[in-house]
Amino acid sequence: MAGGRLDGRVERGNQTRRLVLARTVDIASLEGLESLSLGRLAGELNLSKSGVFALFGSKEELQLATVRAARERYVERVVRPAVEVPAGIGRVWRLCQSWLAYSRERVFPGGCFFASVSAEYDSRPGPVRDALAEARRDWVAYVERVLAEARELGELGRGTDVPQLAFEVVAVLEAANAESVLREEHDAYRRAATAIRSRLHAAATDPELVAALPD
Repeated sequence: MAGGRLDGRVERGNQTRRLVLARTVDIASLEGLESLSLGRLAGELNLSKSGVFALFGSKEELQLATVRAARERYVERVVRPAVEVPAGIGRVWRLCQSWLAYSRERVFPGGCFFASVSAEYDSRPGPVRDALAEARRDWVAYVERVLAEARELGELGRGTDVPQLAFEVVAVLEAANAESVLREEHDAYRRAATAIRSRLHAAATDPELVAALPD
């Protein structure tokens, strides 16, 4: 019986934690990680402040947990759809499409979560900055990996500079997000897709591989 009660408390705690983090990622994407507070969340979610404190312990741990939760949502919406496509230019393109949809459909209400919060911590050393930098490194490394796979399969030219191409792709994606968020210029997504398709066409060993990609 005692074990059952303990399991129930743990599960309720996990549910509350998920509820809180579902709210914090949205708040942070709009207002930044510094806007998060245990008291605010307790009030908005009708929870006790002591209960929220017991889950996270400090504002910094709340911020770190928020970054981790955002990464999980990001992987689910951006990376996972690409993994389902065979390696090659098709996977590269699916990854880019997923990213543009992630921003355009406001998976986070402030657009790309990481674009929104990173500026807060660019010059502020500490665990939160480290977590954001790690997320950035992992994302760029994954883009490089799918491009390298396409090169290894012979779909991109052997002389393709993968880090350079990844830099360009990521820059175009982020520019589309910025234009959409700041200027409400949603045509930026179409322009970004056109730019990336053009760049892949230039790097492909067979232009038909790019011509066959879905819109």
